[in-house]
Amino acid sequence: MNYSFRAFVGDVFGGVTAAVVMLPASLAFGIASGLGAEAGLYGAVGVGLFASLFGGTRTQISGPTGPMAVAVAVIVASHATTIVEALTIVAMSGCIQVVLGLTRIGRYIVYTPQAVISGFMSGIGVIIILIQLLPLTGMPAMGSPIESIQTFTRSITNLNYSALALAAISFTIAAAWPRRISTYLPGPVVALIVGTALGMFWLTDAPILGEIPTGLPMFALMVPDSEFVLRAIEPAFIIALIGSVDSLLVSLISDSVTGTRHKPNRELVGQGLGNIIAGMFGGIAGAGNTLGTLTNLRAGGSSRASGTIYGLLMLLVVLGLGNYLSPIPHAVLAGILLKIGIDIIDWRSVLGAHKIPRGFIVVMLTTMAITVFIDLVVGVTVGLIAAGMVHARKLEDLELDNVVSVPLLDRQFLDPEDEDLDQFAARVGLVALRGVFTVASSHRLVSTFSVDIKEHEIVIFDLTETIHVDDSSALVIEQLMQVAIAEKTEVIVVGMSDTVEDTFEAFDVLRNMTEVQTVDTLDEAREIARALLGNERETGKVQSSSEAS
Repeated sequence: MNYSFRAFVGDVFGGVTAAVVMLPASLAFGIASGLGAEAGLYGAVGVGLFASLFGGTRTQISGPTGPMAVAVAVIVASHATTIVEALTIVAMSGCIQVVLGLTRIGRYIVYTPQAVISGFMSGIGVIIILIQLLPLTGMPAMGSPIESIQTFTRSITNLNYSALALAAISFTIAAAWPRRISTYLPGPVVALIVGTALGMFWLTDAPILGEIPTGLPMFALMVPDSEFVLRAIEPAFIIALIGSVDSLLVSLISDSVTGTRHKPNRELVGQGLGNIIAGMFGGIAGAGNTLGTLTNLRAGGSSRASGTIYGLLMLLVVLGLGNYLSPIPHAVLAGILLKIGIDIIDWRSVLGAHKIPRGFIVVMLTTMAITVFIDLVVGVTVGLIAAGMVHARKLEDLELDNVVSVPLLDRQFLDPEDEDLDQFAARVGLVALRGVFTVASSHRLVSTFSVDIKEHEIVIFDLTETIHVDDSSALVIEQLMQVAIAEKTEVIVVGMSDTVEDTFEAFDVLRNMTEVQTVDTLDEAREIARALLGNERETGKVQSSSEAS
């Protein structure tokens, strides 16, 4: 790729603008995580720099995000007894992301159902709003939404009106700032500047950040023992999943704007390395940031250089410029976070719930409610299970629609010219399975078609158009054949593809059923059926002659 001076200027402008936008967000997310403003800065440096250098999306800006901040807050509150343990879980999540990338399953992450993503993201938005209730009124933030609501209701009479005014002003500026100006002067930055100035010279009794540690952070990891690893693997995996989905979705957004294609597996490796570094040195977990990425693109960023410049600028803030951030009021950051929380909620799904399929809404609301009021780890887990069940229910009907069970009239199927054949008899039945069959429909195959099978002397399983059967459906087909054999019904299997045959062999579907005959075409099955029924007729004639004599 030819890299021109114009492209370099665009990358510089994009990186600088992204840093300006991400600075207030990083501070706010650090506080929301429960680890402090400096943890947000350390996370921005670690994830932002390493994801830009080693990731698979050239123009993506990575750093603290709402979902990752809330995930770390949950870890601090529920899954770690010390801050060092929480940071170790962050680093473990990075290791999991690296493994996901190296094993080349990055592209499968985006198969997480949209209903789960929508419910989880909306839940995160609600959590951010709820845990900002206290900073809005001048009180320290609580890590749990329930605790925030309870403390807020008890302390409603002790409002800090200066903090409330600063939060309202900051929120109004961030929400109402004209979009056409945001490319050059983002609304959150204006809100931060105006709110801080008002806090310094007028509304001076609002709580402020105070001293922020500067210089390189200290190494913050512990060597985990087996007990801690077993306890931490679940939250670490959930953070890795959330961060991976978040980052790859932002990568898709970047692709749609630039017309390029990202490398999902490499992106996961870069994000994982960034989270490992962030966890090692006191930073919160991060992911691809939509606002930072779009700001970078609008400002002219076109290569990894823009993300690298952004990361280096955040490093300068950590090394010394952080001293100038101490006068920022907590309420100003709370107002900015309130706007971010509202933006994170999937309003299209929430407001359009009456038009969206019921299964989607059930999964979304279930994930959202559990994420907000119980635990985000449980929310994602239950959401994935619920989405799988809804998806399986839809597949069940689609797969069963592809099964044909029909009686074959003797004269029409066996020999139209044989007038001795009863034109109304149907001693042969056909069960044709077309398409794909999975666990979704497997349990209903037996109940639906076993009765049809019992009504015939011969049943033909036509697998000519069967594309795929999974383990469950293969074993159910075996059960259908066993039903037929138990009823003294002959079984003929037609047209197994190599894929289906491999699955049958893997589970020994036909090994113990010597009565089953396999052929390639329906014509061959017809000849076998003629022979079987012909022998039956001959046997019947011999018996009749014996009785007559």
